[in-house]
Amino acid sequence: MDFSMRLGRFAIGAALFVALSSGLSVPAGAEPRHGIAMHGEPKYPAGFDHFAYADPKAPRGGRLVRGQLGTFDSLNPFIIKGTAVSGLRDGTLGTNVYESLLERSYDEAFTLYGLLAETVETPPDRAWVEFVLRPQARFSDGVPVKPDDVIFSWGLLKDKGRPNVRQAYAKVERIDKVGERGVRFVFKSASDRELPLILGLMPILPAHSMTAEEFDKTSLLPPVGSGPYVVAAVDPGARITYRRNPDYWGKDLPLKRGFDNFDEIRYDYYRDSTTLFESFKTGAIDMIGESDPGRWSSGYDFPAVADGRVVKDVFPSGLPRPFEGFVLNTRRPVFADIRVREALVRLFDFEFVNPTLYFGLRKRTQSYFEGSELASTGRPASEREKALLAPFAGAVRKDVLDGTYVLPRTDGSGRDRNQLRAALELLKQAGYRLEGSQLKGPNGQPLAFEMLIGTRDEEKVALAYQRTLQALGIQMTLRTVDSVQFQQRRQTYDYDMTSVVWAASLSPGNEQNFRWSSAAARADGSFNFAGVADPAVDAMIAALLAADSREAFVDAARALDRVLVSGFYAVPLSHTPDQWYARWSRIGRPETPALWGAVPSTWYAKP
Repeated sequence: MDFSMRLGRFAIGAALFVALSSGLSVPAGAEPRHGIAMHGEPKYPAGFDHFAYADPKAPRGGRLVRGQLGTFDSLNPFIIKGTAVSGLRDGTLGTNVYESLLERSYDEAFTLYGLLAETVETPPDRAWVEFVLRPQARFSDGVPVKPDDVIFSWGLLKDKGRPNVRQAYAKVERIDKVGERGVRFVFKSASDRELPLILGLMPILPAHSMTAEEFDKTSLLPPVGSGPYVVAAVDPGARITYRRNPDYWGKDLPLKRGFDNFDEIRYDYYRDSTTLFESFKTGAIDMIGESDPGRWSSGYDFPAVADGRVVKDVFPSGLPRPFEGFVLNTRRPVFADIRVREALVRLFDFEFVNPTLYFGLRKRTQSYFEGSELASTGRPASEREKALLAPFAGAVRKDVLDGTYVLPRTDGSGRDRNQLRAALELLKQAGYRLEGSQLKGPNGQPLAFEMLIGTRDEEKVALAYQRTLQALGIQMTLRTVDSVQFQQRRQTYDYDMTSVVWAASLSPGNEQNFRWSSAAARADGSFNFAGVADPAVDAMIAALLAADSREAFVDAARALDRVLVSGFYAVPLSHTPDQWYARWSRIGRPETPALWGAVPSTWYAKP
């Protein structure tokens, strides 16, 4: 053995002795890394040049104007009070003002790379995570980002943040400063392998310019963040303008090359999608994400499209399709019986709605993870899935367990007699009887409920559904409200039925607790709009979070999907197979798309 090897072993032994004598545990297999993946290894190695879906040579300058539906009354996106403005921290649209310790890669299922933190470290069991901040990280006012800001942000959001954030951050037992730039989070248990990544995405707030006393109040004051943009102008409820910070500390980082290319980004607010689209046609808006198949099919016939000044882009996406549906609030007695819920699911006539409203361009959504390997539909349960579900007899239907269940197809008439008959049989089993033109329950009261609607597009689909329900004597009234009232009523579950869109990823995790867990069902402001409180659901989410391999993770996700499908908590609607965007040709984009599809934060103004 040469001298250098002996010296190396001595150094390791000395470090071990110091750690043991000081009472600190020695992390087995932990080492500082440039990134962290939920499962497996990061795609991009240390020292990578740029993300493949970004163009590091993209020109900088110009302005991007985006249209946004609704209104806003707050520049605080971290609390449930008020309606927050767009653009502060919006995923693929850009982390414009508020940044986190780590940044997401849109080329992978769930992998994060160092942003404010230059390294992340966690042991194999993920019982803790440690971040070391970059020495050059600064807030927009020039103040360095310090460990105290990380500790402040965690405490503030844990106590006063949104319910899903409080739920996740409460899993931390303690937080310690490590040296001059390090912060270590120690967890109460090692049962949630996603937690290091969740904390990596925590927005870092400035302790020097924010107080806990004022944090949980709505505000229109321009915030201080560490991101590439600052708020330049606010027209409450109508418009917000962001201006690029020329002194942005992170502009030369590899994961920022090709991003944040506009000198100015502006969001203009519109009350309805028709007015927004007309503004796009005039050139007042630079780009638009399209979700209306009818408009995509026939609405883009104006001259600017014909002569190439407006470009229509279709982006394939490797993500599960967003789940769109009419959610049934099981907190209300009318939906307590699963047979009533199943009957209502059967009565949605997709074969009528698709050609009538969507030009045949949409597909029926069968799963909560539609279009991905996480979907349970069409697949028999694996042995691991069966083992997870075994303690919960009856939680999953037999045809859902063996993968043969599919949503019923109709003759497309809007009142298929076979489906009406099957739904009526389920309702009879639940104690309902058809008396004349009304369906009445055991107490003599009609089967009646209200649908809360927020947009005209949702109203069109609801009207078609209403006509089918009326054919069976079910009374569904529609209540269309403005965006503020819609948001307020959803936060307090003040509805019988309402429309919902749950976005999905290839790595579902703690957000599933916020959507489906028993704890979320009891907390205002959660996304558990259905009021699901089922031990089987809770157990499947726990298995999802504890999975230590991709294979175990996929099985847990499919098992969760089977329980939710079997519970008939929502009337599944439909989805577009691809992402649709339209842009004026003055706006350019990289040629290489991401796994997730479009990433507008990499787009740019052409010279």
